[in-house]
Amino acid sequence: IVIVCIAGTGWVETGGVRTSVGSSTAIVIPGGTPHSYGASPDEPWTIWWCHVRGTDVPELLEATGIRPDRVTLSLRAVDRVTSLLDEISVALARDTTPGRLIATSGMAWRLLTQLAVDRVIPSEGAPVERAMRYLEERIDGHVQVPELAAMVGVSPSHLAALFRTATGGGVLAHHNALKMARARELLDTTTLPVAEVGRRIGLDDPFYFSRQFRRTHGMSPRAYRETRKG
Repeated sequence: IVIVCIAGTGWVETGGVRTSVGSSTAIVIPGGTPHSYGASPDEPWTIWWCHVRGTDVPELLEATGIRPDRVTLSLRAVDRVTSLLDEISVALARDTTPGRLIATSGMAWRLLTQLAVDRVIPSEGAPVERAMRYLEERIDGHVQVPELAAMVGVSPSHLAALFRTATGGGVLAHHNALKMARARELLDTTTLPVAEVGRRIGLDDPFYFSRQFRRTHGMSPRAYRETRKG
């Protein structure tokens, strides 16, 4: 079971040891591990959760560093993790056809690999961490990789290598993922016109925004909003 706390506090207990859980923390409990968990009465948590099964799970859990006696992970890219959980939820809500289940299995694999990536992201102040923070603060803008690399004190090729290690993709791919996550949030929580949502993430051409959104999510922004409304 994977539980991601995005706000508030709670706890998890395995092997007779209770661990406090706060915001931006994942709980990953290996199958067959006796456990219990719950929300704090003073500041109840808000969580996403899902069950994951499959032949690749043990290897992926090993990559996260999770053990039966240590089941929590601090998340640096909590938005990326919750985005994947959201994709899984949306996909399963649409239908459970064989094709959809295969696609959802891929999303679950990406979820566990993202948890493993979070474990290896460098500490605060490292070049890649500063670059990621810069991208997060400029979701509505455009970024040139050479300029970003110079700003954090590394070469463009080295920055690209750091991003591949930390995220599994390139600098611009990471920035685009942040933009798409913000677009989904705006489509879910506001009534802004689709064109305005695009402008809020730095994509002024509504047709280009729609193409990028469809490429990422397999549907147009308008269709996504209607799907989320149920």
